[in-house]
Amino acid sequence: MSQPKNVGGKFASINSSKSGAREQRELPSGEHPIQLYSLATPNGQKITIALQELGVKFDAWVINIMKGDQFTSGFVDINPNSKIPAMIDRDGPGGKPIKIFESGSILLYLAEKYGKLIPTDPAAKVECMNWLFFQVGAGPYFGQFGHFYKYAPEKIEYGIARYSQETKRLLDVLDQRLADHEYLAGGEYSIADIAWFPWVRCLKTGYDAWEFLEVDSYKNVVSWLDKCVARPASDLGLKINSSADGGAFTNYHSTL
Repeated sequence: MSQPKNVGGKFASINSSKSGAREQRELPSGEHPIQLYSLATPNGQKITIALQELGVKFDAWVINIMKGDQFTSGFVDINPNSKIPAMIDRDGPGGKPIKIFESGSILLYLAEKYGKLIPTDPAAKVECMNWLFFQVGAGPYFGQFGHFYKYAPEKIEYGIARYSQETKRLLDVLDQRLADHEYLAGGEYSIADIAWFPWVRCLKTGYDAWEFLEVDSYKNVVSWLDKCVARPASDLGLKINSSADGGAFTNYHSTL
């Protein structure tokens, strides 16, 4: 089978059709049961926000994807797909360590383990799951929009048009839901909101596309986003594993 051509662009140095470890290197480890290996992208921010909301002690180690940290043997051992976030809970089921990857899976694991950020009523829990897994399936469209709009080495009109249309459609789905619900799963803040709002925020802070997508026209979404960002846990949760504040939270260790 022929190999795909180098697609170029910002991520050319790390793109490959092959999976698996490219370097033998163990990951750092801290004192807390939960060890998070991540980066402050929207998917990574989901987990650090949730952990802050839960008040859980954890160590969060930055994974520099541009340097290929996600392809080290230590990271691949947790997530064979080499995508952040990835997590180890040393106090998993039965008191044994467990590896968790994929942001939706980690959110659900944490919410169920600590009994917060997820409804206890069975019907309400299903509603929460609906909106959580809607994001897991639909979120990549936001990422594809960002790729073609900001990062592609050449501007491809078809790609920008296709993914901007789909991103706006998804915003409209959220806007209609939030017209008569305070939060996505109903009346309470949940992992469904945590899954979605960093991606909506990224349209402004990451892709500089707020005006292009006319996000302000989705008034319910904007109001909901403001509430989510204003939560105390979001302030630090959005900064962990980033270069914010002079890199004060590049690697983070709970002192709770």
